[in-house]
Amino acid sequence: QVQLVESGGGSVQAGGSLRLSCAASGRTFSIYTMGWFRQVPGKEREFVGGISRSGYSTQYEDFVKGRFTISRDNAKNTVSLQMNSLTPEDTAVYYCAAKFSEIIKLRNIDYDYWGQGTQVTVSS
Repeated sequence: QVQLVESGGGSVQAGGSLRLSCAASGRTFSIYTMGWFRQVPGKEREFVGGISRSGYSTQYEDFVKGRFTISRDNAKNTVSLQMNSLTPEDTAVYYCAAKFSEIIKLRNIDYDYWGQGTQVTVSS
């Protein structure tokens, strides 16, 4: 098992930046593909992006391409989501998730472990 704890959420004005972190404990972190998801009330949790076990491969949804960057540090058991050029439409609870997989998974149902989420609010 792996336990995930997100941090770094908060409130920011449109055009600003935030960096979310996800700290993992438990089994060897480097065996997990990691994903970031977000959810707003009344909507399904949606994929934001993911990173492979090694960190060499990343994948992003179109609505964050060029604005968000995912990275990981397997020595520190952390994965990060750097969010730039934020818009009010990015307001959501953001979750990190882990999947024992060689490839990046896009669906929330594919992930085995989840953090508790962190709120990001972007004001106009």
